[in-house]
Amino acid sequence: MRELTIEELTRYSRHLILPEVGLEGQMRLKGGRVLVIGAGGLGSPVLLYLAAAGVGTLGIVDFDLVDETNLQRQIIHGTRDLLRPKVASARDRINEINPHVEVVTYSSRLDSETALNIIGDFDVVVDGTDNYVTRYLVNDACVLLGKPNVYGSIFRFEGQASVFNYKGSACYRCLYPSPPPPGLVPSCSEAGVLGILPGIIGCIQANEAVKILLNDGDTLAGRLLFFDAWKLKFRELKLQKDKACPICGEHPTITKLIDYEEFCGLHNKNSDVPVESITAVELKDIIDNSPETLEIIDIREPHEIAMGMLPRSKAIPFGQVVRRKNELDPNLLNVFICKIGTRSEQAIRDLKESGFDGRLLNLKDGTNAWARDIGEGIVIY
Repeated sequence: MRELTIEELTRYSRHLILPEVGLEGQMRLKGGRVLVIGAGGLGSPVLLYLAAAGVGTLGIVDFDLVDETNLQRQIIHGTRDLLRPKVASARDRINEINPHVEVVTYSSRLDSETALNIIGDFDVVVDGTDNYVTRYLVNDACVLLGKPNVYGSIFRFEGQASVFNYKGSACYRCLYPSPPPPGLVPSCSEAGVLGILPGIIGCIQANEAVKILLNDGDTLAGRLLFFDAWKLKFRELKLQKDKACPICGEHPTITKLIDYEEFCGLHNKNSDVPVESITAVELKDIIDNSPETLEIIDIREPHEIAMGMLPRSKAIPFGQVVRRKNELDPNLLNVFICKIGTRSEQAIRDLKESGFDGRLLNLKDGTNAWARDIGEGIVIY
């Protein structure tokens, strides 16, 4: 183990006087290597507290740039970091907190080709991702490599946390054998999230990572913790290892990383159906010059529509589009819109598959593009 310097002895003095940590434990933390996947809402508090705690090496995987909408909850980034890579912003903030921490950054998307090599260099993995594709990828890589996986997830006012694949405990697939159908669970960018919630769940994840490095304390292995921030209630579910789990069970059928987009249904049956798109500028031109040829269908949820609507638009939530297709006029140009253009694109594919033969266009990049390029009636959110 690496010795602590005089400066570090002072910095970590409140740890050193804890019998459960002490000098030996602090040296364990200094020798520890933790990989945090995602430098967003969950990853921010994880990285801040693990750096402050003196974890010697922190790895960060994130391919995104800092956006203004991130700043409501992603506290490792600041206004001055807008449009910077998140890994660079996070690295600089960690260095400010604790220059004794080595930061290793991976400014790329984690995938089946890179996951094993990256994860293999670390002792503990903290999953701060927000999508099922990466969660299953991280889980499977951790099981194959024998690495503990500290899990967290958030949605609106509710969060979950657990520790998977630690000392024989259940893995993520034991809890969720298969992902939900694509589009059923909206992302935080679509459904919203209380900014404080990821801070609470992320702190719980950091706490679990520290206990694993110290090899002490009762972790969340074998338990799933639920937290409701709005009602301020915790509850807990016991997790049993699934003997029939395809990757950690008695007779595993998954022995290598797979195509996780296909597993999560993103290569769906109508994904090859072509969808014609229109830009916000082009749509504005039609609204101004020939509005009688046009109908705009806003498929966002009611709480999103409260952020503003485009002129001449009609609200039909995504889940009702096919059922209410008789409300669409096939003789008009029907333009479908959502926040970023993905749900509206899928709605058009579903309508085509259902037999609707009118002309359907998707607003490219959604209402955010309208707010950016036109700026009338709606804001970026």
